[in-house]
Amino acid sequence: MAGQIKFGTDGWRAVIAEDFTFDNVRICSQAVSVFLKATVPDTPRVVIGYDTRFASEDFAAAVAEVLAANGVHVYLSTSFTPTPVLSHSVVDLKADGGVIITASHNPGRWNGFKYKAPNGSSAPVETINEIEKHLADITKSGERPARMPLEEAIGRGLVERYDPSVRYLQAVRGLVNVDAIAAMDGIVIVDSMYGAGAGYISGLLDGGTVHVEELNGERNPIFPGIRPEPIGENLAKLEETVRERGALMGIATDGDADRVGIVDEHGRFLNQHQVFALLCLYFLQVRGERGAIIRSITTTEMISLLGRKFDVPVHITRVGFKYIAPLMLQYKAMIGGEESGGYGFRGHVPERDGIVAALFFMDMVRQTGQTPSQLLDRLYEMVGPHYYRRADIELDAPAATRLRETLKNLDPKAVGTSTVDRVDTTDGVRLALDDGSWVLFRLSGTEPLLRIYVEAKSESRVQELIGESAKLLGVKTG
Repeated sequence: MAGQIKFGTDGWRAVIAEDFTFDNVRICSQAVSVFLKATVPDTPRVVIGYDTRFASEDFAAAVAEVLAANGVHVYLSTSFTPTPVLSHSVVDLKADGGVIITASHNPGRWNGFKYKAPNGSSAPVETINEIEKHLADITKSGERPARMPLEEAIGRGLVERYDPSVRYLQAVRGLVNVDAIAAMDGIVIVDSMYGAGAGYISGLLDGGTVHVEELNGERNPIFPGIRPEPIGENLAKLEETVRERGALMGIATDGDADRVGIVDEHGRFLNQHQVFALLCLYFLQVRGERGAIIRSITTTEMISLLGRKFDVPVHITRVGFKYIAPLMLQYKAMIGGEESGGYGFRGHVPERDGIVAALFFMDMVRQTGQTPSQLLDRLYEMVGPHYYRRADIELDAPAATRLRETLKNLDPKAVGTSTVDRVDTTDGVRLALDDGSWVLFRLSGTEPLLRIYVEAKSESRVQELIGESAKLLGVKTG
């Protein structure tokens, strides 16, 4: 039922055949159509893409049929498409919006509906609020969404097939010296995690001396043996392959390739905070650029320390690129990032791009002549060691309701033996502790999860704080 459609931090996601049905996707599409017709004076134009999940192309076709029936001109991707590629095409075509069918890093039984603003970023809160109002109106009226068969829409010129990868790849070459990266010596292992990013990095570097070996590069909607999120616990195969092949590094992109994970030359995962800080250092020190940095509240304090060291402003905001992107545009920010492993860059669309982030990281290795582990040592020499962990705790409905109320009133004086210096409720509840550590509690906006984020100056302290934090809320971490 449409009443179950609720947009979270980045779109609406649901389990296929339960809530993520053709009927609900069509209702979403009708709501988007109403929004566009109310806000765009001429014929609205929308780009539609889809990922490698089960029936994603069919759900995308359903979106196209509804939009076309409502007089919206549609550019429908000819193949599965990474989210950043779709976002780039929205800007490149000067379209009025974009829709991509993807559940990003969620398990294979999920799918989702992301709506993009004309600047290619995740739609702002105001836009999503309007679309959700139209959803409620459509549901209340009981009217079925308009539909036009896809072939008829194509024949009438309302839907045209479009390959967004061509112009995207041209744009990437303008951001980073792809030919110089391709001329590196060594092996790079890329884990596409059965997702939409398959073939992009290897294709860009094809013909050079660097040898790219791709794992999980075929389409498999059930994501066998993995969850398509590029974090350490999901990258055992990548880590092992890097060690076995003596590779320069490993790179992983998530289901829709807007996030990146990095494995160093020893087969050790570099967490998202380390990668974000290293990318900031790449722009500040290697490329000599200056500009604001935007980070979400769940990211590392290393970013703020680098900001002070290089005398650039760092702005902190809520979780989600729909909050980061407006600040990137407002401050002409050099880079914006979040804890999930999603980073956006100046001169590109204000949206996460795992493919471009990977290339920038490779370029840092190329230009410095240092390995990923050496680069991390270099970073720690500047800002001190920082260790991090995020614990995801699955919840049932009663537990989620209880924790939502608990977090509203949470104001502890201590976590274990550490005094709480400051409580920040920008997004969730963040506790700054007297030893420089911090803990943040946040209920996921897209999944039934409680997330506990911790950063401290040692791995043992991180583990200790995870346990103490879970005890504070009365939950178990394992």
